[in-house]
Amino acid sequence: MDKMNSKQIPLGLKIAFSLFMAVLVPFYWQAYGPTNFLYFCDIALFLTLIGMWREDRKLISAAAIGILIPQFAWVIDFLSVGLGYSFLGLTEYMYRESIPLFARGLSLFHGWLPFLLLYLLKRTGFEAKALPMWTIIAWVAMLICFWFMPAPGEQTVSPNTPVNINYVYGFSETRRQSWLPDYQYLVLLMLALPMFVYWPSTYLLNKIFGLTAKK
Repeated sequence: MDKMNSKQIPLGLKIAFSLFMAVLVPFYWQAYGPTNFLYFCDIALFLTLIGMWREDRKLISAAAIGILIPQFAWVIDFLSVGLGYSFLGLTEYMYRESIPLFARGLSLFHGWLPFLLLYLLKRTGFEAKALPMWTIIAWVAMLICFWFMPAPGEQTVSPNTPVNINYVYGFSETRRQSWLPDYQYLVLLMLALPMFVYWPSTYLLNKIFGLTAKK
C-alpha cells in the first residue's frame, strides 16, 4: 500500500476526528441500526478515519472521490433551505424540530467532511489510483443495498431503519422509480456514478492535489 510520509496530518486533528466517530458510531447504531453505515457518506467517514491514522493518501483520496460532489451539493442545499428555498430537498430534515438537535448536529458532518478531505489532500497529495478502489466499494455497497436492504415503501422493524440506501431504487424513500425496471436502473446508476461523479472528481483533484501538481 502506498503510504504518505508520517506526521503530515496533525495529531490533534486525528484525535478530534476519532472522538467524533466514537460518538457518532454508537449513536447511529442505536438510532438507525448497522445498515445505516452502508451509505456512501458513512463509508467515507471510516475511510477517512483509517486513512488519517495510517497516513494513507489512497484511502483519503478514495473518500474524496466518492463524496465530494454529493456533499458539496448537500452544503448548497442546506444553505438554500436556511434561506427559504429548496435546491434539491436533501436537507429539509436538518430544520425539523421533531428531530433531536443532537442528531441534527451529528449530521452536520455532511457539511464539514468535504472541507476536511480537501485539507487532508492539501497536506498529503492525491492518489488517482484510488478511483478503482472507491468504484468497487460503491458497486459492492449498491449491490448489497439492492439485494438485501429494504426498498421504498417496504415495512421495516423500526421506522428509523434506512430504506432505499444509496438511492438504488430511485430518489424517493416512499416509492420506487417507475421509468425503468429495477435492474436496469441499478445498472444505469452503477455506470453513471463513475462517469459523472467519480471520474470528474478524480480529474479535478488530481489537477489540484496530485503528486505531479505538487512538484
